[in-house]
Amino acid sequence: MFPEQLPENRPLGRRLRIRPGWAPSNPRSTTPDPDVERRKLHTAPVQHAAATVAGVFGLVGLLGFLPGITTNLGALEFVGHHSDALLLGVLSVSVVHNVIHLLFAVAGLALATTAGAARGFLLGGGVVYLLLALYGAVIDQDGAANFIPVNTADNWLHLGLGAGMVGLGLLPGRPRQ
Repeated sequence: MFPEQLPENRPLGRRLRIRPGWAPSNPRSTTPDPDVERRKLHTAPVQHAAATVAGVFGLVGLLGFLPGITTNLGALEFVGHHSDALLLGVLSVSVVHNVIHLLFAVAGLALATTAGAARGFLLGGGVVYLLLALYGAVIDQDGAANFIPVNTADNWLHLGLGAGMVGLGLLPGRPRQ
């Protein structure tokens, strides 16, 4: 229905559900409409960090299933330290290990939507990875307790990743002005 076809007593915005500020007040103006500027999404540095870390987790989770990137992919086990598959020829992986990385990616992207949740993801995930580094350092890598699987390279990576995530979790929670 065109505006000229609406009854005189019905407001245009209510009938067509047009929200104020949906278009610039002056379409030929090159200056931004203040209403549009006010509604822009402002993200905090901690949210950018969480989304970036989540993206890296997703990439690593996918790469763990790709031949050429993961050596001995035919020896990829579902779970456990018997998997001879090595991501980049160095890091032990299994199907469950790769799926955990993918789940961390989904959680990180979902939690990066608010500063508080992003901070929780980075700090909580960082603590998990620091504990995983400790776990990998104290267990027998050839024993039954090594169900993830981890090796020395994984332990160093988990230590650095945990420390990095905790550090990123301390980034400002407000967008820069």
